[in-house]
Amino acid sequence: MTDLSDLSPAAWPGRVAAAWPALPLLAALALWAYAMRHTDVSALDDYGLVTALHPAFWAGLVVLTAGFWFTVRNPRRGNGWSLAYVLGLLVMERATQAVLYPTPLYAWAWKHDAVIDHLLTSGGLQTEDQLGDMAVYDQWPGFFAAQAALVRLLGVDSTAMYMAWWPLVSSLMLLLPLLLIYRTFTQDRRLIWTAVWLFFVANWVGQDYFSPQSVAFALHVGVLAVVLRRYGRSGGRRGRQGQAVWTVLVTVLVTAIVVSHQLTPGMLVVSLLALCLTRRYRDWVPVVTAVVIFLAWCLTAALPFLSAAMPDMIRSIGDVGANVETGYGATPTGTGAVATSWAARLLSGSVLLLALVGVLRQRVLRHRALPLLLIAAAPLPMFVASSYGSEMIFRVLMFMLPGAAFFAAAALLPKVRTLAADAAAAERDGRARAGTARRRGLPLPRLRYGAWMPLLALVAGTLAFVPSYSGKDRINYFPQREVALVRQLFDQAPDGSLVVAANRNYPLAYDSYWRVDHYWFLDDDRRHVDEIVRNPATTLARDMAAVERPARAYFLLTQGQVANSEMNGQLDKAQLDRIRESVATSPRFERVAENSAGVLYVLKPAS
Repeated sequence: MTDLSDLSPAAWPGRVAAAWPALPLLAALALWAYAMRHTDVSALDDYGLVTALHPAFWAGLVVLTAGFWFTVRNPRRGNGWSLAYVLGLLVMERATQAVLYPTPLYAWAWKHDAVIDHLLTSGGLQTEDQLGDMAVYDQWPGFFAAQAALVRLLGVDSTAMYMAWWPLVSSLMLLLPLLLIYRTFTQDRRLIWTAVWLFFVANWVGQDYFSPQSVAFALHVGVLAVVLRRYGRSGGRRGRQGQAVWTVLVTVLVTAIVVSHQLTPGMLVVSLLALCLTRRYRDWVPVVTAVVIFLAWCLTAALPFLSAAMPDMIRSIGDVGANVETGYGATPTGTGAVATSWAARLLSGSVLLLALVGVLRQRVLRHRALPLLLIAAAPLPMFVASSYGSEMIFRVLMFMLPGAAFFAAAALLPKVRTLAADAAAAERDGRARAGTARRRGLPLPRLRYGAWMPLLALVAGTLAFVPSYSGKDRINYFPQREVALVRQLFDQAPDGSLVVAANRNYPLAYDSYWRVDHYWFLDDDRRHVDEIVRNPATTLARDMAAVERPARAYFLLTQGQVANSEMNGQLDKAQLDRIRESVATSPRFERVAENSAGVLYVLKPAS
């Protein structure tokens, strides 16, 4: 039977107080929805999405962050509100591009779609003799085989139907293992959720897109969560009962990582080895399991690729300078590209600096959460091992984040609690809630200097995520006209044809790679690139002349290629326009298709 006292006006202030966190959250999402309806992405500049976004989006981020901060600091709020705010952050961070852009981002995502299409077309894996360099994907097929099965299950034409939403999906996959890891070391709700917030804010490196890395990283964090929660020695024999079940789970997770991605198993092994430096986690079962599965795959399915790549891999060991060097064609050029690049550097540097402050300031965590500190430091030696295509510095940062975000969050809080202090704190919080229930006023958060300074830091970091993550959308976004132009090319190209382009930054760049060859001249020796710039049509016609009929040789130039070349310090727009004009006026080439996003030519047969 309903208690009529709950419906009386005297009970309203308490109900309003309990529901006030919904107001900033709903206001932020309303501002985001308004911004999505009033943002135009048809003419992106060198700042990418940053300058295109409606001001309501930025206001929504500020409101969301402020609401989260005062909610998570309030001891009378449960985990539900914190979770709601983090989900709101993920929607505003990772779903914005999927809502605004009519086509999926990233040339690499389109490449992975082509690999899955090949699996569906061929019905099985193929070797280097059949696929050339693209055979490497058939040697790590886990992600692609799973996606091919999902395409069949959903009954869609290709992964392009849903891969635009993959950043949101892959981020949600990280949420549970992160919570499990942080709850291993504290029940302080403020610390746990602030660490989760900072993790997603600082994870700007873009590896959440439709890729094997996104899934492998989530599985990596999942393995760490299992090891940290189930392989500690503090519980004695009783705490280790049923460990065989967890060993089976770890084996399954590690196997999925090993068959899907090249780098992540190495990162996992060094992280597990780092945990063995502590007495509590000196259990060799997870390490041995990971090493054995990794070596077994490398010596069997992945052996063809490793045999060819091993000399270069050995030469790169110890060459730290070359491993962190970006190299030609990967240097931000132009005011927008440089500004967004520095925003990303400052964001990462600030989070790492906060983590150092948290380690020095929160003395209790240096002992209690030492395993997280080791996990944060473990990826650093990978700088010595390889450049990983000039991306090692970004991957190391990403793998450091689960540990670094925890200590960075500790730096923003006045005092954190460990598990030992949680029981007493829970009792005090219970008394505080009981006292609040007897008060009839609306309790507003006390605005102190100590609360505002961390809030400003949190707001600044949350805002900095946008240019760091979306500042290069002029490169990464391909309008529908560009997709249609490239699709027209592959619909008509006979088997054995050659596609010549400036670089691979265009949609469907690897479409039909098992029957059509590709040549990106900006990947060539710089002297040959200079020769193309000096005498474009003659040089390109000579490079394309070896194609025999009925195959044909095509020249494709699109706005995505131009943006990539300009913003990464290759050729500027004037040079690319000169190449295009030379081909257009040459009697050796015939224009096949053209629209506002690009142009397609075919080399005429030699007379």
